[in-house]
Amino acid sequence: MTHSVKHIGIMGGTFDPIHLGHLVAAESAREAAALDEVWFMPANVPPHKPHQPIASPEQRLHMTQLAISDYEPFQVSAWEMERGGVSYTLDTVNALQAQYPQVEWYWIIGGDMVAYLPKWHGIDELMTKIKFIGLQRPGAKWDVSLLPVQWQARVVEAHMPLMDISSTEIRRRMAQGRSIRYLVPEAVEQYAQRWGLYENES
Repeated sequence: MTHSVKHIGIMGGTFDPIHLGHLVAAESAREAAALDEVWFMPANVPPHKPHQPIASPEQRLHMTQLAISDYEPFQVSAWEMERGGVSYTLDTVNALQAQYPQVEWYWIIGGDMVAYLPKWHGIDELMTKIKFIGLQRPGAKWDVSLLPVQWQARVVEAHMPLMDISSTEIRRRMAQGRSIRYLVPEAVEQYAQRWGLYENES
């Protein structure tokens, strides 16, 4: 019995907290690359972030689960959290490919990260194993032709609307006692309030 190949995109991030911008980005990527699923994978220790997450790994995972629970193509993976340590994409991809050989993997990245790809840990090997989906946002264009020629076919463009929402801004608003309604899914807002998350964000 042959299994058809599944196309799955990985949406990594701190998700501290997850917000509607993340969800719109994931749906834009799913549509652009005709993905079967998008897996949200909260990072344990993100290599590019200067500060450590405020919410605990369990809280970030739980908020992510709450945010996507009503949409079948979206799944949550605790893979990087369970592995521990610094989350390098190459390590994650190698392990996922070993565990799910029938899947073609895509890595979803913000357009601002496309130009940064040459600096990624193990990028030459990564480019042979997965494709990248780069998000194109209005006013922040990137050009795939600026990447090395051999990589260009491995990067898919996904256009998304401009949504100026950031986790930093959401944490700041919560610390000030201001509303975050319509910036995050309602269940995430309720969870953050119930646990008193981000009340003391400096």
